[in-house]
Amino acid sequence: LGRMKPVIVVHGGAGRIFKEREEGCRAGVVRAALRGYGVLKQEGSAVDAVEEAVRSMEDDPHFNAGCGSVLNEKGEVEMDAIIMDGKNLDSGAVSAVKCIANPIKLARLVMEKTKHMLLTDHGAHLFAQAMGIPEIPGEKLITERSRERWKKNLEPDSNPEEFQKDLGTVGAVAIDSEGNVACATSTGGLSNKLIGRVGDTACIGSGGYADNHSGATSTTGHGESIMKVVLARLIHYHMEQGMSPEVAADTALDYMKTRVGGLGGVIVVNKAGEWAARFSTKQMSWATVKDDNLHYGIYAGERHIKSVDEALASESEEF
Repeated sequence: LGRMKPVIVVHGGAGRIFKEREEGCRAGVVRAALRGYGVLKQEGSAVDAVEEAVRSMEDDPHFNAGCGSVLNEKGEVEMDAIIMDGKNLDSGAVSAVKCIANPIKLARLVMEKTKHMLLTDHGAHLFAQAMGIPEIPGEKLITERSRERWKKNLEPDSNPEEFQKDLGTVGAVAIDSEGNVACATSTGGLSNKLIGRVGDTACIGSGGYADNHSGATSTTGHGESIMKVVLARLIHYHMEQGMSPEVAADTALDYMKTRVGGLGGVIVVNKAGEWAARFSTKQMSWATVKDDNLHYGIYAGERHIKSVDEALASESEEF
């Protein structure tokens, strides 16, 4: 079997990234991509790599996932996550989970330790306990910024929709040296959402999809719009028809915009290891590593390139 060159692509959410948060978002996706690539370089699987990359962003308060998640109408964090293995189409997801640091880890356990694909709310909580996942106080996940925004959105003349543009779902896709692909996506959802709202992230084919026969995709953006067009699977359909990852992504995002007026972003890797990071929103933080080169950006048309060694050197200075 020909060895594949491993590739990882990550996103930190499509939407509007406020100036003062840009650096943190850039650094966060770069760190996640480097961590995921580290796993792949040590012969780790695509599934291990995407889980590691997403965990890194869940732990980073700059993103709307894990610590830093936005609050629902009641002022609580409810999180959704999904992971999928392209080898056999196994997937695991959780929705509306509270009081755990890394929903992606729980999604992986659903995939590997149960016969099910999606556990929600109380049942997910019981499963987490059974698996020995430590519970953390809900407050631990709440940042000053999330609380401020929640309060602002409660004011009578506020428009939560305005703030929902700053979405920050996180995700990763990868292909490993064996040619297996995987995707992972995790989110705190929409600010001031109804209690129990589940968006696209936990839904297979919408928040993500992975199939060795075509590739892997993770999405971000307006969840309800993404669900209407089953965005991740739509991109795969276009790739199956022979489109490149970039054209497939643009075609699907275009369709979502014209058909239902929804904006979003996607990362894609195909079975040949070609990748794309595309978005119809103003911005999307993303990073990818391929051939020991790191590429990253936030704005349309922005693309910085560094060698992995150089990037790792500047990483270690930061810590």
